[in-house]
Amino acid sequence: MKDLILKYKSVIKFILTFLLVYTVLSVTYKLYLQYGSSETYYPDYMTNLVAKQSKELLENLGYHAQVIPHPKEPSMKLIINKKYVARVIEGCNSVSVIILFASFIMAFTGRFKATVLYLLAGSVLIYVVNLIRVVILSVGLYHYPWRKDILHTVIFPAIIYGMVCLLWLFWVNRFSNQKKSYE
Repeated sequence: MKDLILKYKSVIKFILTFLLVYTVLSVTYKLYLQYGSSETYYPDYMTNLVAKQSKELLENLGYHAQVIPHPKEPSMKLIINKKYVARVIEGCNSVSVIILFASFIMAFTGRFKATVLYLLAGSVLIYVVNLIRVVILSVGLYHYPWRKDILHTVIFPAIIYGMVCLLWLFWVNRFSNQKKSYE
């Protein structure tokens, strides 16, 4: 048993670190959602921010856009040219994806400065790409509502999770300490 643990020490360390970081960040985020809601930033600050920034980007693209609190659920209604096209919910704010990304990076940690900088840059990139994803998805739903299922459940999740996978691969191959232990 000891030989097996020694043989797979780096794999076990990765799994345990990933699970620990993911659990801590997820519980912290759940507490934030539970206690961080307010009427000013309904339903929560991050979801409200994504909804408002999506509205601004849509307006910069020439659409008349509105975001209003959904009266029956914790979300923001996104309206383009007086047509309700989407709701921005907590899952649209990219925080859960950033938690997944950060957990992986921490599990494959590198030098401290490189890790912190990569976490910040990657998180900002994920946030921005997610914001663009919400805007493009909203425009797609406005013009092609019959394509809702493929747009929302296939194409746009593939974009955001594909980008996260590419960020992970780049990290592992360029900066992580794990790469050095296999060479």
